[in-house]
Amino acid sequence: MKLAGKLFGSIFLLLMSGKAYNQSTKGITGVPDTSYSTYSAYINTKKTYPDISIVNQLHSTAIKEERAVVYCSVNGRNLVLDAFYPSDKAKRSGIAVMIIHGGGWRTGNRSQHYPLAQRLAELGYTCFTPEYRLSTEALYPSAVYDLKAAMRWIREHAKQYGIHKNKLVVAGFSAGGELAAFLGTTGGKKEFEGNQCINGESTRAQAVIDMDGILSFVHPESGEGDDSRSTSAATYWFGYSKNENLALWTAASPLTYADTLTPPTLFLNSAVDRMHAARTDYIKILEQHKIYSQVKTFEGAPHSFVLFQPWFDPVVKDIDEFLKKIFK
Repeated sequence: MKLAGKLFGSIFLLLMSGKAYNQSTKGITGVPDTSYSTYSAYINTKKTYPDISIVNQLHSTAIKEERAVVYCSVNGRNLVLDAFYPSDKAKRSGIAVMIIHGGGWRTGNRSQHYPLAQRLAELGYTCFTPEYRLSTEALYPSAVYDLKAAMRWIREHAKQYGIHKNKLVVAGFSAGGELAAFLGTTGGKKEFEGNQCINGESTRAQAVIDMDGILSFVHPESGEGDDSRSTSAATYWFGYSKNENLALWTAASPLTYADTLTPPTLFLNSAVDRMHAARTDYIKILEQHKIYSQVKTFEGAPHSFVLFQPWFDPVVKDIDEFLKKIFK
């Protein structure tokens, strides 16, 4: 698998150099796509699950918040994140959790996970919710570069937030889950670091929490890349269809790089099978290297389960228990 990682890393560099293919930019509209939000997901999900409820944000003096903090600037474009942490320094665990929103790499918003960040902050974690450039603004691998920059920024400000540099967790939902797994498997790999806001800090994660994010774009279980009715989310993100550039789709898959350095991973999954594509093969690699993983499937749950009750509280509980086990 290490050899595969090196191979696809080389393919990635070739493709990004523009020597092999021309990348389509038709998806770059410059207009934010707001089609996926907590409310829109609620309206769609409520049709089948009438008893669900949206999780509201907390308003607690026990939590401090910092909104829209600039973590990097790319060609004059400020990228921001939000920080949530216990007001009482004595209650801070020293563990940082970076939560990446979903939305098919094209829509969604970091504010969708404010409730999760706040609830985890209540439990002693310091949480960060970064924005990243979506496919309406920039194609792959820009999102990866942005999030790696966010990881470096968090470590650079570790003392300020009372966190340990060796206790950084990357978590994400849906497309954010795929990105979290990708960050976890490519920490320190030069071809995925980018050259923006470099400060010398590491981009290795100590744990991954993948909430309904796929592990491979090309695995037989993956439903990504079906452009028969309309352009798929992944095709927009890559600028190539799967048939046009299978190598890039493979090189962008977390499964390609899973190896002995992959962090312990928690999988929180809905009942939608395609949203955990390649999970079994991914876990086999972790088991070969004696790396801990845990799977929690919410039977009968919809894809957007992490945004709603009755699943939200169990999600928080599972994350807390996993992190306590990993960091003891």
